Amino acid sequence: METEKCVPFEIVQLLSKRWALLILSLLIRDHKLRYTELANRLDGISPKTLTERLRELEREGIIKRELFSEIPPRVEYSLTKKGTELAASFVHVLDWAEKWYPSQPKSTNTRSQSAT
Repeated sequence: METEKCVPFEIVQLLSKRWALLILSLLIRDHKLRYTELANRLDGISPKTLTERLRELEREGIIKRELFSEIPPRVEYSLTKKGTELAASFVHVLDWAEKWYPSQPKSTNTRSQSAT
């Protein structure tokens, strides 16, 4: 079997792209998010990259894009059934990461704090 044609390899390739897992982790925790909410919470992501990742995840059936006919138009992203099943296994990785790599509160220069 050629690696390039292996479906699991394609999914691993997609999920290993920069920002893909972070997008999924936000949708796992918040269930539905608008584009601007995702952009604001993913510090440093470009609009082009965010759009590309969302389209790729949508194309694979992992997330869905729901357009509301309002003025201005509102778009929400959420996990599909397929994405929810993926999330079920990914939650264990998130729990593990939080246990072993807890987020540290941002502090100013720690040397100057210990010198006082």
